[in-house]
Amino acid sequence: MTDIKFAAIGINHSHIYGQVDCLQEAGAQFVSFHAVEDDLAEAFGAKYPEAKRVADPRAILEDANVAVVITSAIPADRAAISIAAMQHGKDVLTDKPGMTTFAQLHELRRVQAETGRIYSVLYSEHFEVRATVEAGNLIAQGAIGKVINTVGLGPHAIRNNQRPDWFYDRQRYGGILCDIASHQFEQFLFFSDAMDAEVTAATVANRGNPDRPGLQDVGDVHLKTPNTSGYIRVDWFTPSGLPTWGDGRLTILGTEGYIELRKYIDIAGKPGTDHLYIVNHEGPRHIDCSTVDRPFGRQFLDDVLNRTETAMPQERAFNAMKLALTAQQLAERGTEWAQ
Repeated sequence: MTDIKFAAIGINHSHIYGQVDCLQEAGAQFVSFHAVEDDLAEAFGAKYPEAKRVADPRAILEDANVAVVITSAIPADRAAISIAAMQHGKDVLTDKPGMTTFAQLHELRRVQAETGRIYSVLYSEHFEVRATVEAGNLIAQGAIGKVINTVGLGPHAIRNNQRPDWFYDRQRYGGILCDIASHQFEQFLFFSDAMDAEVTAATVANRGNPDRPGLQDVGDVHLKTPNTSGYIRVDWFTPSGLPTWGDGRLTILGTEGYIELRKYIDIAGKPGTDHLYIVNHEGPRHIDCSTVDRPFGRQFLDDVLNRTETAMPQERAFNAMKLALTAQQLAERGTEWAQ
């Protein structure tokens, strides 16, 4: 257990549970949370009885003992929470997307530079998925040579009757590329060993949910760096027969081999999650990544203590979201979502 204490403001997305677990497993102490919604707070408080529910977020912002604020509020509200936290001397670990507009991104950059606080995004499909972590380990060891292309697929299950109204409001969730594809943008930068990239093409559409005109249920993106290229597709079309929320995959092509991740299920029949397939000079093989260490939480807390950037470079945290916003804007030109 460390002396680092953290608190939550906004718990609208279930990713908040992963954020809490990540920091607790690394040794931080969860002390308080603020949530407007009683139903969400009841379930959350039952899971984490050690954290006191407070009626006013200022009780967290003005608590000198709280070093880190986490948030998984409605996406459009996350930037304001993060800005207030940094202005009160707190480091921030937000759910993705960290913001929904360029204006929010610019203000977050300004406040982060002004305060010197850490602004980080917990991209769960990277930092909480052991197979993704192991892919990074293997590539660092030279297992597939130099990375030249990635293909990231992020299908999700919509389960309409479990989604709140804000989920279908474009202005509140930010659009499908800003929202769920932000995972894939961060992974593209990470595996490309790049801080920034160029979006060359992007599309969004509502193909199967005409009763929800604010919903974008499919989107895709092409992007590149000077040394790599990539493709991203995200959607809300996971079939009801799949026993998990999405068949998330990532293929990483190198000059001497390739890796495919089947993150949450292997539909070919291998049990469990975190499947990694690698093909290189040693031949094809499957690696069970279910026991791979996930260092993000420890690295983040170390950054809080030492003012370093080991968990995620600050610039990559911002630029992954810049790419998501850029792709969203490009895809919406000429559509009913364009503003």
